[in-house]
Amino acid sequence: MKNRISYIFLVMATVGLGAVATIAAASIQAPDGETILRRVDENMGSDNKITTSIMTISGRRGSRSVKARSWIKGRTQSFTEYLDPPREKGTKMLKLEDRLWTYTPSSDRTILIAGHMLRQSVMGSDLSYEDMMEDPRLAVLYTASVGGEEDYEGRVCWVLDLASRGAEIAYFKRKVWVDKERFVVLREERFAKSGKLLKTTEVKSVERQGGRFVPTRIVFKDALKEGQGTEFVLESIEFDASIPDHVFTKASLR
Repeated sequence: MKNRISYIFLVMATVGLGAVATIAAASIQAPDGETILRRVDENMGSDNKITTSIMTISGRRGSRSVKARSWIKGRTQSFTEYLDPPREKGTKMLKLEDRLWTYTPSSDRTILIAGHMLRQSVMGSDLSYEDMMEDPRLAVLYTASVGGEEDYEGRVCWVLDLASRGAEIAYFKRKVWVDKERFVVLREERFAKSGKLLKTTEVKSVERQGGRFVPTRIVFKDALKEGQGTEFVLESIEFDASIPDHVFTKASLR
């Protein structure tokens, strides 16, 4: 009888340890939404960046491509100059904190983009000026919860449901698919407060650069517009670049 009781206790202890191990493994394998979102931000975080990109805008009358170079300092300062085609060459944008100016050589005018103008399209693309002004740190703008796991384009992803932290944020809710291995957002859906789908993004290519996983080809689609969307191709990116302060002044616009 004593041996039988000892055996029962041994089985119970084994099962109990197994359950604890299973729970521990599950907790390691499934971080919460806030942790995942912070990892996404950390992957792309950098004090200073210099990028060269090509934006291809597809519309009912065909497509056109615009090449640009951008200097980005922290989260509140950026300067962009369009290099090609000749019609757009010399157009510039300057972001300082929550203000955005544009300069076009054809009119030789500098314009402050504010209010309802922020919702306008950038050069006819599926991106708005409001998109350009947004803080790139998702964890600052949204709370996050894990809605499940899905395969997307052959990659295993966490599906996160994001809720805005403030009424002034452009998109009330988002749904994002985060690559579990690389902590890169591979797909995103952006919603209005009413629940209406406003925009989608799909990452078509990811490369390892500067010790980080960087989306290098993204398709943006305004759900309220016709067309095939806007493709954004990142030709080059330099992390922790040295950028002089004078770049982020209104004098640089002319």
